[in-house]
Amino acid sequence: MANRYVVVPTVTVLAVMKGRLTGAVKGHALLKKKADALTMRFRQILKKIVQTKQDMGKNMRQSAFALTEAKYAAGDFRHTVFDGVETATVKVHAQQDNVAGVKIPKFEQLHTGGENTKLALTGLGAGGQQIQTCRKAFMNSIELLVQLASLQTAFLTLDEAIKTTNRRVNALDNVVRPKLENTIQYIKVRSSQGQDDG
Repeated sequence: MANRYVVVPTVTVLAVMKGRLTGAVKGHALLKKKADALTMRFRQILKKIVQTKQDMGKNMRQSAFALTEAKYAAGDFRHTVFDGVETATVKVHAQQDNVAGVKIPKFEQLHTGGENTKLALTGLGAGGQQIQTCRKAFMNSIELLVQLASLQTAFLTLDEAIKTTNRRVNALDNVVRPKLENTIQYIKVRSSQGQDDG
């Protein structure tokens, strides 16, 4: 029986090994529950990613069309927009979400202040409405991009956590438990042989 721990076959060691086996069984059950919870959240995030990517495709098409409309109505307003921007109106804030002991990064979009008055006046002579429509379309695109970044980062983090947890579950189930059971069996056999000899 090479697949066991090297121990002195005594009653005390038998009790210790039984305690370790109990701990291994409880640990296996807890890790299995953790793996199931992570897998469930992983599948939810995967569904959200698919939906967000579909929405992103539609939104980017609408944004590109709105940009084309604005360029047609107002001409080339790119330099006016570049000159009118002083600070970012949208920032991304990173947080952490906890799922079964795994810290998952989560991104949120923050609007930092009021509308820029220079940009509000862009296209006042011609195409102002199309420029504002274009701006709103791209703001929606930014919101979806932040959501998608958050979901994909969570997806990758959960994937690694699931792999690690499943590795631990399999190690407990296929290595530690059999080794402890073989050790307990070895101690019982040796103890009974000692009693027969005495």
